[in-house]
Amino acid sequence: MKIICIGNAAYDVTLPVNHYPVENKKIRLDAPRVECGGGSASNCAYLLAKWGMETYFAGAVGDDYYGNRIIEEFEKVGVNTKYIEKKKDVPTTSSFIIANTSIGSRTILTDKSKDMVMKKREIDDDFDVILLDGYERDFAVEVIKKNPNAIKIIDAGSLRENTVELAKMVDYVVCSNDFAMEFTKKKIDYTDMKTLIEIYDDLKKEFSQNVVITLEDKGCFTYDNGYKMVPSIKVKSVDSTGAGDIYHGAFTYCIANGYDIITTMKMSNITGALSVTRVGGRFSIFTLEEVKAKYDELTLS
Repeated sequence: MKIICIGNAAYDVTLPVNHYPVENKKIRLDAPRVECGGGSASNCAYLLAKWGMETYFAGAVGDDYYGNRIIEEFEKVGVNTKYIEKKKDVPTTSSFIIANTSIGSRTILTDKSKDMVMKKREIDDDFDVILLDGYERDFAVEVIKKNPNAIKIIDAGSLRENTVELAKMVDYVVCSNDFAMEFTKKKIDYTDMKTLIEIYDDLKKEFSQNVVITLEDKGCFTYDNGYKMVPSIKVKSVDSTGAGDIYHGAFTYCIANGYDIITTMKMSNITGALSVTRVGGRFSIFTLEEVKAKYDELTLS
């Protein structure tokens, strides 16, 4: 089972504080900064390799310190990096993250060049599963064309033209509540389930494939022999950086391994929820064994 994750790669520098900084003040960090690779499809690839899947990542990085660190991290967990393009004239995308550990929120400042895009290149592998995040549109389309029978999943995190276009080519559209509300121009009211059903139905009309809406700490929503809200688990959040990416990585793992959609959503909820209990995206990916143990514990309780 070969999986390719196509899209954004970044280098994250997380600054943990116990309250959001006041403007024009000097702030001392409450703990050392955390540095690691990041980016939506990139984090998915990292999780999948850590969980034992044969995983490739396709995307662009700069030929610089951050780019080299991203590649080194991938290689340590076994991600195949042959489809990473190193660009000599463009700096690696970087994100500087203020993590308010008292409430688990994060504020992200990203520096991404418009030229950080792969050039078209040959694809000499066949893949069973394709995970997209809406970036690297041209390369993604070529991979889809070459692998028409592959399972195709998109992490539709934000509403962009390329994301919408690619979402029409996949089997699973797994979108954020932000994407869902912006696309449908409707607002979710969690006290009125009809609003969520209406948004889901609108998405289903546009994307005839399987649709899942992620709802952050509330869980996720789909239709499977009836409308289903799959709740998340309660945890003490210290940093939500990468939680959505990690959810999508777990979702891809479960679908690739033949799990049904509800079990997939439960496992993904657990994986994403556990991740917010640690600081730093990559460092908050729990092992497959830990996630399964938590799933079994909840199932038996």
